[in-house]
Amino acid sequence: MTPTAAEPSLWRNRDFVTLWGGQVVSTLGAQTSATAMPLLVLSVTGSPADAGLVAAAGTLPFLIAYLPAGPLVDRYNRHRILLTSEILAGLALATVPITLWLDLLTVAQLIVVAFVQGLCYVFFSLAETAALPRIVPAVLLPAAVAQNEARRRGATLAGGPLGGLLFGIDRALPFLANTISYAVAFAALLFLRKDLQSKTTAPAEPLWQATLTGLRWIWRHPLIRTAVLLIAATNLVFQALVLILVVLAQHHGATSGAIGMMLGIYAGGGFVGALVAGRTYRYFAPKTVIIGVNWIWAALLPLFLLTTEPLQIGMIGGAASFIGPVWNVVILSYSALLVPNEILGRVTSAAMTLAWGVMPIGSLSAGLLLTTVGPTGAILALTAVMVVTAVGATISPAVRRAPPLTVPGKQHEGALSPSPPQS
Repeated sequence: MTPTAAEPSLWRNRDFVTLWGGQVVSTLGAQTSATAMPLLVLSVTGSPADAGLVAAAGTLPFLIAYLPAGPLVDRYNRHRILLTSEILAGLALATVPITLWLDLLTVAQLIVVAFVQGLCYVFFSLAETAALPRIVPAVLLPAAVAQNEARRRGATLAGGPLGGLLFGIDRALPFLANTISYAVAFAALLFLRKDLQSKTTAPAEPLWQATLTGLRWIWRHPLIRTAVLLIAATNLVFQALVLILVVLAQHHGATSGAIGMMLGIYAGGGFVGALVAGRTYRYFAPKTVIIGVNWIWAALLPLFLLTTEPLQIGMIGGAASFIGPVWNVVILSYSALLVPNEILGRVTSAAMTLAWGVMPIGSLSAGLLLTTVGPTGAILALTAVMVVTAVGATISPAVRRAPPLTVPGKQHEGALSPSPPQS
């Protein structure tokens, strides 16, 4: 038998393991404080509207910063952007436990901290996405994206219960833990050895022109354009849903630990889904994912009104989050593989602006709905939005005519020409 060359292994790639390991710690810390943040605001002010305002501040950078950040990531040193993002986010968050201990905490401070964290996340996520094809070979990119998805989902799974537990012990502990996690991730980034820049220099065009490059690239593909708009609608719904579920559970007398466990179960569905997605992403046609997932979400949302138990609420949320990772893995894999690396930051930033820019609206809407119609009315309103979104996906000509995406190594007859779906 003729010996064959050994298959490349993601876990023998030193730089990927270093980056991935540091981000496991950082993402776990971020999810721990994210669980505690609405609990902190509610404990300080008792106002769902204030909690929605803080949540909106954390996602506002998705709307205003993604487009200009993309060209900057393509032009400047990605390694330095990664390092700077981690250290600035950690310094901002460190002010929360300090002011808590000094009894000086205000909602205005939490708004600023949330905004800085969101801004740092924008730059970090774009730099990491653009750097990933420089760290791992093309054949391993789908596996690397799947592992990153599992990392995020796993951290959310553990971060929910941990955040609730630490908050129950001391309100400052979740934020102190996240501050430490940023320091650990920063230290891990110092050990990256590969050059993260594209071999092709980004054109020295004006910033305003560069911000439009990604939008034009996406606009040329009707299916991708439609998918991004549909994802934006679902992101609005699920950004609002988390705060609504926290308030719903509190109305039923749930403790901070029970709420953390509920959010952990919710995230657990996404973690299991991410593990499945890493093996099955290539077998799903875009129209199956886009139409099917939206209708499943529309069917699951009203079920939250049928129970008062945090455990059961978490299980329904887990079912909803289970089906999302397949779409994310397909989208990010094709973006990393098919978009020219020198414009990858701009294309990603354009898609994220469209798909994630609605999140502050979702957070503000959650606070408004909770204040005016309560948790039950808020869930009914989100269900109505989700049904309209599912109908839109079903009747869209671009979605209904969508051929299979071409997966490297698995050519399908009649497959869609290389184009960058987005999540």
